[in-house]
Amino acid sequence: MPPKKAAVPAKGGKDKPAKAKSGGKAKKKKWSKGKTRDKLNNAPLFDKTTYAKLYDEVPKYKLITPSIVSERLKVRGSLARFGLIELYEKGMIKLVDKHGSQVIYTRNADQVDPE
Repeated sequence: MPPKKAAVPAKGGKDKPAKAKSGGKAKKKKWSKGKTRDKLNNAPLFDKTTYAKLYDEVPKYKLITPSIVSERLKVRGSLARFGLIELYEKGMIKLVDKHGSQVIYTRNADQVDPE
């Protein structure tokens, strides 16, 4: 009996491995859109109630920064900064440290009512 011949591949050249044959059938990876933050809807100007809160509540905080005031009163950071400068000039709060854009104030001990 003559030796068997090697199987001749079909048209198209060389034989491909099994993994390569199944290409195109798998679904593409879906990329996530990423985590989204809710848009802050902070007021660009003081209204009467917020301005009253600024004078009533803020001087009683132990730590006062523009970011804390902005978050609690729901006003923009620039507005909070100007409000704190106004309170400082009137002597209602005390300056602790000013470094670059970060300003830290605290309450005046003589103006706060003991609770």
